[in-house]
Amino acid sequence: MKNAEQPVSKQATGKESYSLVNNQTGESVELPLIKGTTGPDVMDIRSLYAKTGCFTYDPGFTSTASCDSKITFIDGDEGILLYRGYPIDQLAEHSNFLEVCYLLLSGDLPTQEQRHKFRHDITRHTMLHEQVMFFFRGFRRDSHPMAIMCGIAGALAAFYHDSTDIKDPRHRAVASSRLIAKMPTIAALAYKYSIGQPFVSPRNDLKYAENFLHMMFATPCEDYKVNPVLARAMDRILILHADHEQNASTSTVRLAGSSGANPFACIAAGIASLWGPAHGGANEAVLNMLQEIGGKERIPEFIKRAKDKNDPFRLMGFGHRVYKNYDPRARVIQRTCHEVLDELGAKEEPLLDLAIELEHIALEDEYFIKKKLYPNVDFYSGIIFRAMGIPTTMFTVLFAVARTVGWVAQWNEMIEDPVQKIGRPRQLYHGQTFRGFTPIHKRK
Repeated sequence: MKNAEQPVSKQATGKESYSLVNNQTGESVELPLIKGTTGPDVMDIRSLYAKTGCFTYDPGFTSTASCDSKITFIDGDEGILLYRGYPIDQLAEHSNFLEVCYLLLSGDLPTQEQRHKFRHDITRHTMLHEQVMFFFRGFRRDSHPMAIMCGIAGALAAFYHDSTDIKDPRHRAVASSRLIAKMPTIAALAYKYSIGQPFVSPRNDLKYAENFLHMMFATPCEDYKVNPVLARAMDRILILHADHEQNASTSTVRLAGSSGANPFACIAAGIASLWGPAHGGANEAVLNMLQEIGGKERIPEFIKRAKDKNDPFRLMGFGHRVYKNYDPRARVIQRTCHEVLDELGAKEEPLLDLAIELEHIALEDEYFIKKKLYPNVDFYSGIIFRAMGIPTTMFTVLFAVARTVGWVAQWNEMIEDPVQKIGRPRQLYHGQTFRGFTPIHKRK
């Protein structure tokens, strides 16, 4: 079908559709439009190949809806992010991470009783099977924590056979709780292993973010008291990163799950996808950029380079692929960032001082304002993590801890979707056509 026109028409049923017209034959094909509760309409192309013999070509699937979801909504032009209809800033300000986990999984905020039970269920699943500890010792000391995360998450399927039957709702619920509960434990132990410190067990008397920080920084040598400002900051960061619609890692989890793979394997696949520098490594790239700049006196030089379209240099942590307005998460984390720096007295640290100055200049520079290149969530999260003493190799790991609940919610939704099929993208083939086999003595 060449040069197809796409006028909106009304079918006899009164439903809106798109009429694709083949300019060579004059034949037309009606494709129905599906309307969501908000956001762009979707053209239903499931019958396109049967009716036309053509596929669509959409590298990166940037114009293709792969599923019908009720979990997260993003309006990049308006700078809106909703979890089950709730604005992200309201959740970050008034809620806590486990309450948001319940919301993403169930669709509603919990009652007092539901919240208590959910927290109890998560807290009682934070420990790892003792034999899993042998897996950690199988990694080299200098292994990247994300490599450890991938391996351990996938290995959980070997230990928890009572939660791998994806057709059983009870199995899915238990697997969901286990993944959300155990991911901070795995992350903290991966960190401890990488620096040669003893593992610290989870504690049931601590809240989710507090427990995570305790496992990260406590040692058997002395008592460790979690700073409440840092715990609240970590809780907010987890909320802000809990889900972000059909991004690369979430789509990976759904695609792996569409084959019927167990939930632990699916989450391991999501972790692997998140590891990519174009996805989960952006906040680490921010600190690398700050180190490249080196000092406040060099900021004008790099600002000038960022404005030069012929210069490959880009200011990392500014702008966003989805948001063409201010990232709604950045407003929350900006305030949190300054709270952490004030609490720790870290504003005098050269790299953090440099980041604050860069933020100030970019927010007032006409070029950045016009291009809507505002500091995004990755810019501020990297600064917070550095101020808290978390190494850059752990940045993406913390992202995985937060995003696990989003992956689990999306995976559950996919399993329960009656129209979901195994993922099987098509291709545009430009390789060789049929060739007969040539015996080796005749090849030149």
